[in-house]
Amino acid sequence: MDALLFWILAAGVLLTSVLVTWQHHSMYTVLLLMASFGALSGLYVLLDAPFVAVIQIIIYVGAIMVLFLFVVMLMNVPTEEEAPGDRLRLLRGAGPRRFGAVLSFVLVVELAWALAHLRATPMPARGPAPSVHDIGMRLFTDYAFAFEATSVLILVAMVGAIILARKEQS
Repeated sequence: MDALLFWILAAGVLLTSVLVTWQHHSMYTVLLLMASFGALSGLYVLLDAPFVAVIQIIIYVGAIMVLFLFVVMLMNVPTEEEAPGDRLRLLRGAGPRRFGAVLSFVLVVELAWALAHLRATPMPARGPAPSVHDIGMRLFTDYAFAFEATSVLILVAMVGAIILARKEQS
C-alpha cells in the first residue's frame, strides 16, 4: 500500500511541477506549485519524517506561497495571447530558450553521472532523532539571527510588492 501511495504522490509532484512550467496564467502557476509542495509533504510522511512534512506545509504552502499569491494578485499581471502569425516573438525568445535547454541537458548529464556513481552504503548508527523541542531550542538559540533576518527579508519583500502594485495618484 505504501508503494502505491508513493508512486501516486511522486506522479503528483512530477505532474504538477511540469504543469507549473507550462502555465501562462500566473495564478494557476502558484496554485500548481502549492499542490506540488503538498504532494511533496506527503512523500515526507511516507519517509517517516512527519516534522519535515508539517514544516513543508507551514513554511512553503502556508507562508511563502500565500505571499506569492498576494504578490500575483496585487501585481495583476496580464497574460499575453499569441496572435496568429506572430512567430517573430518566438524567435526573439530563442536565446533564453536555448540557454534553458542547455542547462536542462547539463542537469540531465549530472543526474545520470550521480546515479551511475551511486553506492549503497549502510547508514551509520545514530542516536535517537531530535524532538520538536530540541529543534525549536536550536532554532531560537543557535540560529536566532538567521531566523530573524529571514523574517525581515520577507517583510521587506511584502512592502516592496505593495509599493510596486500601488497605483499612482495623478
